[in-house]
Amino acid sequence: MWVLALIFLAADCVFSLGVTLWVICSQFFIVHIPAAVGHPVKLRVLHCIFQLLVTWGMIFEKLRICSMPQFIRFVHDLPPLKYDPDVVVTDFRFGTIPVKLYQPKASTCALKPGIVYYHGGGGALGSLKTHHGICSRLCKESDSVVLAVGYRQLPKHKFPVPIRDCLVATIHFLKSLDAHGVDPARVVVCGDSLGGGIATVVCQKLVDRPDLPRIRAQILIYASLQALDLQTPSFQQSRNIPLLNWSFACYCFPQYLDFSSSWQEVIMKGAHLPAKVWEKYRKWLGPENIPERFKKRGYRPIPPEPVNEAAYLEVSVVLDVMCSPLIAEDDVVSQLPETCIVSCEYDALRDDSLLYKKRLEDLGVPVTWHHMKDGFHGVLTTIDMSFFHFPCSMRILNALVHFIKGL
Repeated sequence: MWVLALIFLAADCVFSLGVTLWVICSQFFIVHIPAAVGHPVKLRVLHCIFQLLVTWGMIFEKLRICSMPQFIRFVHDLPPLKYDPDVVVTDFRFGTIPVKLYQPKASTCALKPGIVYYHGGGGALGSLKTHHGICSRLCKESDSVVLAVGYRQLPKHKFPVPIRDCLVATIHFLKSLDAHGVDPARVVVCGDSLGGGIATVVCQKLVDRPDLPRIRAQILIYASLQALDLQTPSFQQSRNIPLLNWSFACYCFPQYLDFSSSWQEVIMKGAHLPAKVWEKYRKWLGPENIPERFKKRGYRPIPPEPVNEAAYLEVSVVLDVMCSPLIAEDDVVSQLPETCIVSCEYDALRDDSLLYKKRLEDLGVPVTWHHMKDGFHGVLTTIDMSFFHFPCSMRILNALVHFIKGL
């Protein structure tokens, strides 16, 4: 019996070593680390760890042990939270939706700004724990009350469930500002990646709600704002750059929107939408709306191929403005509040920010824009990662704090 146990143990060790070596080797053949990031070796190691978790998650998913998102969320939520003595953190629920409330410890009679934060992660990753450090720092540095929303995620909960959860939690918060000492004239919605897209959807949904305090501003950090065009200059330029590379995007995208991943090649060719749709939204999505300096690094325009009707029937959910708030009508976008946009040069979603910035400015919405020339997707979440901390993350936080204090 012990011989069999040793054999199984040896086989397990060999398999684990093989998986690790495959992930490490693939880094050097597939992944591109720009020198301008500033700490290329650090980013390569970070992505290697992330890719190892993704690979093991996919193995467990194939074995039907658990899904890849569940495995990674389990791992990234293992470290204990670090609490700042100057911030009071309270966990509770709005109905069934878990939230964390961050309040400055120093007592004062003055009402404070309120920030509703929606974490990123493509609907698959991220949690109240992964963004605890960000929210705690935002609370302390900007002297604001921060509410972080723990919306439901993959694999059980797909679009539009996360958006509905965030909208409901935000309405609860807006109706209870007095209880939390928040100034109703200074409520901000904020999010990174998918959370940034959710933030602007919430803003769009609440523009016609006179029964609620009006949102004062929105902060969109490398936000996901449209799902129509995955051949933008930034998607082409950053398809092999961590942390949001093409393969991970191709997992999250169909999973979150609940259609088959077999349409990947069709989507890459632009054949998932008919010509009339491309023509309708070209005025907002066309590459001519992106400054030329962002198209110099390996961009090749790819005209859409004739529509695949079967794909269009399944993938047309991308035209829902809750999925692609960038294509909301002018009468909605023009009513949006002052906006702070943070984009990163080495991010597949960079052009979503650039396109939305232009739309907002064209309609007279005040925009404050910060572009991180050494930034990559997800860099803000490294702010409390000690060895894996990137200076860019602190610059983003400082920009947010400066914006909030100026409201």
